[in-house]
Amino acid sequence: MKTAYLLCIDADGYEVSLEARKVYARLPDAEAEEAGMVRVVDETEEDYLYPAERFVAIEVPEAAAVTFGRTLT
Repeated sequence: MKTAYLLCIDADGYEVSLEARKVYARLPDAEAEEAGMVRVVDETEEDYLYPAERFVAIEVPEAAAVTFGRTLT
């Protein structure tokens, strides 16, 4: 499974842990997604759940994924 990336489009209320217009790694979490949430590695370098409507999915080339500190597998 490829690591997915999300672009944050709304950080209101989460300014300590998210930045608007920043790309975040999305971690698989089927239960969270069923509840309208996504699990991302945020500014604290930990993974947390956030409302999915605050993000849009983007495709990142494999060479760029290395820059984000994760590889596509």
